[in-house]
Amino acid sequence: MPHSLRKLTDYLVALGTDKIPHSGTPFLAHLLGVYRDLKEWGCPEPLVLAGLFHSIYGTEVFQGFALPLERRAEVRELIGEEAERLAYANCALTRESLDASVAAGGAPRLWDRFEDRPLPLTEAEYTDLLTLHLCDRLEQVGRKGNWEVRRQTWEAMAHRLGGIPLQAYERVYIGH
Repeated sequence: MPHSLRKLTDYLVALGTDKIPHSGTPFLAHLLGVYRDLKEWGCPEPLVLAGLFHSIYGTEVFQGFALPLERRAEVRELIGEEAERLAYANCALTRESLDASVAAGGAPRLWDRFEDRPLPLTEAEYTDLLTLHLCDRLEQVGRKGNWEVRRQTWEAMAHRLGGIPLQAYERVYIGH
């Protein structure tokens, strides 16, 4: 689904994301940064769009903004079902379940903190989720400076993904 970045940005501004602090920058700037980076990585459009909305419902760690889950259909209409599902998964997962899944390798065993039940993903969705999650981290870690937080998980994700995500990880983390 071809999209209008202007329309999507206007939607996010109307929600006030440009006024909410996130990792030393406005939340909107962070969302646009993840979108831009995923686009530069050559990711498919649904993944790029998920990057723009990756924290729309709040995450386990970022609670500065959380669109109510009752508005999922509205977001789905804007960015498409595949992108919204990925954004939801990124918001819903527990970091503990993601870190354990990355460490174990194989099929993911993620937990949905909103519904308090397993969060099933296909292998392709899991790969997209790891790409999104790593890109999110790489976009902000330089501003936050918390280089050691979950470092083994980030490195394992980068090596599992390989290619451009691994190169980006190595570029960002070099010397830290």
